[in-house]
Amino acid sequence: MLGVVARVWLSTLRVRVLADPGLEEARGRPWVLAFWHGTQWPLLAWRRRRETVVLVSWSTDGAMQASALGVQGLRVVRGSSSRGGARGLAAVVRAIRRGGMDAAFAVDGPRGPRGVVKGGAIVAARAANAVVVPMAAAVHHGVVLEGTWDRFVLAWPFGRVDVVLGAPIDPALSRDSRRELGEALVRLNGAARPAYGAGRRTAIASTSTRAPRGSADT
Repeated sequence: MLGVVARVWLSTLRVRVLADPGLEEARGRPWVLAFWHGTQWPLLAWRRRRETVVLVSWSTDGAMQASALGVQGLRVVRGSSSRGGARGLAAVVRAIRRGGMDAAFAVDGPRGPRGVVKGGAIVAARAANAVVVPMAAAVHHGVVLEGTWDRFVLAWPFGRVDVVLGAPIDPALSRDSRRELGEALVRLNGAARPAYGAGRRTAIASTSTRAPRGSADT
């Protein structure tokens, strides 16, 4: 039921996609999408370019998320850094290699610390010969769930959201992919604190200096 409600809710959102021009060269390779916990809601409203696999923890919250995400058309693999992590990552890599899928990771999880990149997305991308694509989102009208550890952001129904895709990071070429990813996510998410209310834009994310130069379907 939660997944059905989420799907209907997300279908009402108006999505603008801002894509870094560098993604055009990476179009033929698998993408490992990387984002902070708490920003998932606007990102779920984005029409993904291909089937996408996600790694969801074995926690009680993870069980709920797994069911809800399946309804959104995502392929779910269970695992976390604390339980079944290696097995889960291996399943993600297989899905990318054999299934022609992309993958998506909340990279500061499953339990934080918030805003600190863990290595799972980098490991998966390197093993699958994929590029890591940092992602962020901006909600124009919504609310931050302050009681959650990741300050989860909800966009109100029928609102407008921006999805920002940063420049791809190739783990095979980068000297320090984890640091580079962290810096890219900080740039994309911006330094401004959210400010919600009618007629005010919520700065959950902003483009970076390497950011998209316009709106694009990706």
